[in-house]
Amino acid sequence: MQIQVVSAFTAIPISGASVTIRESRKENLTDTGEESETNGNSSFGDDILYSLISDTSGQTEDLTLPAPPLHYSEEPGEVQPYSEYDVHIEAPGYAPLTVNGSNVFSGQQTIQPAILRPDNSTLWFSPLILIPPNTLFGDFPPKIPEEEIKPMQENDEIVLSRVVVPETIVVHDGVPSNANAANYFVPYKDYIKNVASCEIYSTWPRATLTANILAIMSFTLNRVYTEWYRNRGYDFTITTSTAYDQKYVYGRNIFDSISEVVDEIFTAYLSRPGVRQPLFTQYCDGNRVSCPNWLSQWGSKRLGDQGYSAIEILRYYYGESIYINTAEEISGIPFSWPGNNLDIGSSGQKVYQLQEQLNTIATAYPALPAVTVDGIYGEGTKASVRAFQSIFGLPATGIVDYATWFKISDIFVGVSKIAELA
Repeated sequence: MQIQVVSAFTAIPISGASVTIRESRKENLTDTGEESETNGNSSFGDDILYSLISDTSGQTEDLTLPAPPLHYSEEPGEVQPYSEYDVHIEAPGYAPLTVNGSNVFSGQQTIQPAILRPDNSTLWFSPLILIPPNTLFGDFPPKIPEEEIKPMQENDEIVLSRVVVPETIVVHDGVPSNANAANYFVPYKDYIKNVASCEIYSTWPRATLTANILAIMSFTLNRVYTEWYRNRGYDFTITTSTAYDQKYVYGRNIFDSISEVVDEIFTAYLSRPGVRQPLFTQYCDGNRVSCPNWLSQWGSKRLGDQGYSAIEILRYYYGESIYINTAEEISGIPFSWPGNNLDIGSSGQKVYQLQEQLNTIATAYPALPAVTVDGIYGEGTKASVRAFQSIFGLPATGIVDYATWFKISDIFVGVSKIAELA
């Protein structure tokens, strides 16, 4: 496990934050999130497992924590296949935050974000994040069936003329009719990583993860493309209700295996010939709930174990005509992918843009070395890229591949917005 501490509103890393970790007491919490009197109070005490300090990138050192045996996550069962830990974070000038129930699987890297609210903020933030069970293990309402392809009516309900990966998803934390539920503004990739961490197990085969994440992304982009909720008078993109949409939990941990897949394929979605909109790819667990013609999550795990590829898994459930498409536009990205990896010997405008972005990011992340902006990919640029990859959980190759290019773009946009507010 690693904790990543950033400031709300600016998302700048917070160095010197105190982080304490203990085994979860989630089962002792009352409905209000406080621990019952018979079980002590909600403050951390003598049972602390680790006390850590965040570095200049807002990150703690990696920790190895006990987790159940791997085989518990390979088949449905009554034993919870992951362990849970409570994380408490404090930093000068910020309100403290406690996360109850951060998940740890055997052999998996988990990243727990900690977004701290400045003390002088007038906006309300919950001091406690309670992570519910994974949907494969907990009890959640099954999906209400909808048409895979939404009708395009005469009044032109479809707002977008082409499929666009949005910069932000507005997530409504409840059923659509609950007007009191909070709305969260979540970066698209962060939303997908969060949902996948809620809906499937990170220990599953790579092809199974990819197939499920493609279904999650296509489902989401259908909601975006059709403006499904906004056309019904709501002010959000999607909900957290499993009866209507997909599970999302504000502030929950994510897993490296899931994060890597999302970073590599985040512009993809599923299509059928002659259909412009992303398919509304519904799915179910395939164990407690059966769903003919939808993807079965546990079934996809077994197909992955048998060596099926991601597209073979998807065609097994959705039919042979389905194929993987790519969005025509990525909202909020300042520079397009150069089309090939950048490494020693690369030169030109794309390298120049890369170097400028790295130097901007270095103003917020001191561990990132500044580079000479000359349009030539030399050893200094490679060292800076390698440091960036290490900070943000990418393979530290020093080569700018597809995932690295867009991660640099994401962080550059965020840091640039900070500078504009200063």
